[in-house]
Amino acid sequence: MTVVLPRTASTTRRAASPALLPGTGVLGIALAALATVVWSGSFVTSRALHDSVPPVQQAFWRWLVALVAVAPFGVRQAWRQREAIRDHLGFVLLASLLGVTAYNTLVNQAGLTTPAANMGMIMAASPVLMAVFERASGVRLGGRRVVGLLVACAGVVLLIGSGAGGAGFTAGDLWMVAAACCFGSYSGLLRRRPAELGGTAFLFTTFLVGTVLLLPAQGVSVAVQGGFEPTPRTVLPILYVGLASSAVAFFAWNRAIALVGPSRAGVVYYLQPVCVSLLSWAVLGETTGWTQSLCMALILGGVVLGATARR
Repeated sequence: MTVVLPRTASTTRRAASPALLPGTGVLGIALAALATVVWSGSFVTSRALHDSVPPVQQAFWRWLVALVAVAPFGVRQAWRQREAIRDHLGFVLLASLLGVTAYNTLVNQAGLTTPAANMGMIMAASPVLMAVFERASGVRLGGRRVVGLLVACAGVVLLIGSGAGGAGFTAGDLWMVAAACCFGSYSGLLRRRPAELGGTAFLFTTFLVGTVLLLPAQGVSVAVQGGFEPTPRTVLPILYVGLASSAVAFFAWNRAIALVGPSRAGVVYYLQPVCVSLLSWAVLGETTGWTQSLCMALILGGVVLGATARR
């Protein structure tokens, strides 16, 4: 989810044309890589918790931790912009539902049956999916972007149809496609974020509203599935996704954009499937076969082709 935030109006204005000082470019790329690796770890933790923490409870506690972490920076800004938030409450509610409540819950649901590497590869098609929403909004797409979209989608279809993770076709693959579509919708929505909604205030507010929207599902999950045992094996991953993925990575990414600009920092995100594959191999012992490698090449190739095309 956090990948999209730098594309909002406030962060774009800050990073229009950063003046690169000696060493600035290296630091900016390093920070962008840090954010990408941290976000990649979210898929691994979701997969690691699949047999110990129900998906809804993973999402609820992740965002509650994130809310507490962001509160010192966002509460005051949100209070100052309370009139703007009230005026655009429908926008805030929809963004919170897509980006907080639904997206990560779907990712966690996918983690029940889908290898982390597959999750990362399917999510890598999200930038191309965003082009679909752009076209639906009236933005004209060039031929190169359309070809990139088709190539990346072919990679996703091959990945799902071949059962490249070794477990054959799973429902988790479709849950992950739904998560990617949700992420793309959220990204398209953010392009229309009202300018008077500041980035920090908007982030805190969506965390707050998204967590509140999760409360009913959290209650049902605890009542039906029971709670989870708070051990280091369950608590530490939740703290990781709550603090690192939702706080540290966000600020690292914003700093990277301030140093090198959104275009150069954005290219690093396309390395996410590689990062997820390496992390899932190192942490979970998952292996990557030749079919997965082919799918990865198709998805990454299509995304890069579509992302570098001129409008």
